Amino acid sequence: MAEVGCQQLFLDAGPEPAGQRICVVQEDVLTIEVENVGLYSLMWTPTTANAGAAGYTVEDGLLLADESIDRVPENLALAMGFCFTEGIVDSLADVKNMAVCASRQDVVTVTLVHPDAAAAQRRNVVVNSSCGVCGGREQLAASLSRGAACTDLLRVTVENLAEARVQLQSRQGIFRHTGGTHGAILFDDKMNVLAVAEDLGRHNALDKVIGHRLLQGLDFSGCGVFISSRVSYEMVAKAVRAGLEVVAAISAPSSLAIELADSHGITLCGFVRDQRATVFTHPHRIVRGDPAAD
Repeated sequence: MAEVGCQQLFLDAGPEPAGQRICVVQEDVLTIEVENVGLYSLMWTPTTANAGAAGYTVEDGLLLADESIDRVPENLALAMGFCFTEGIVDSLADVKNMAVCASRQDVVTVTLVHPDAAAAQRRNVVVNSSCGVCGGREQLAASLSRGAACTDLLRVTVENLAEARVQLQSRQGIFRHTGGTHGAILFDDKMNVLAVAEDLGRHNALDKVIGHRLLQGLDFSGCGVFISSRVSYEMVAKAVRAGLEVVAAISAPSSLAIELADSHGITLCGFVRDQRATVFTHPHRIVRGDPAAD
């Protein structure tokens, strides 16, 4: 977060209000350098303290300078999630190593096992905070055809989805102070929280939780996600790549998002508010009562 000076203006007549200091969401650049593939500059929001040097190697797994940290650093998580949902890699097995320098937390270097096989849709680009999938339908279809198969293990109630929303909002510290971030929360078939992230960009928030899970060496069987934004085509495309079963959101989906979720077996829910949800596709995963009792 950053603190700036401002002056609030009101429609009603009265004395000129005094200047104030308020918190605004931080927007920064994260550079992901994928060796022999491309350079990607993402507009993002760092939401946690500097974790120091960090990395991943195929031999040693996740490496942290501070071993007391019990989470995946969000710059690594975003880089991993972006490379995965962008189609640069199909799994963690495609990554030889990743590294973040202690003095340059805004740069993540990535080396692939087979860089010549990377199916990057775009290279050497700046991705702004509202930027989604690029390319025509043929390119998108090719990328999604390499997505994980959607399992059918997850059963949730509307109450479960409402609780996921509450859990997300309670962990959105940056949003509470600035009102300027989106969030994503990843959960399993027992409604355990697996990862939470927030960011100025809704795509980044989803990539962060996906990357967090991938860097733990775990898959997405029986998993769902709740997001604090509208559901566009590219948000569902990321869920398809991961093999998520449920995508639930506080706001509305687009027509193409519904079409894509339906064709890939994903349960898509919008307008999850006040113990209500609108189910657009594959409603069999939304049940009444306690799902554990089924």
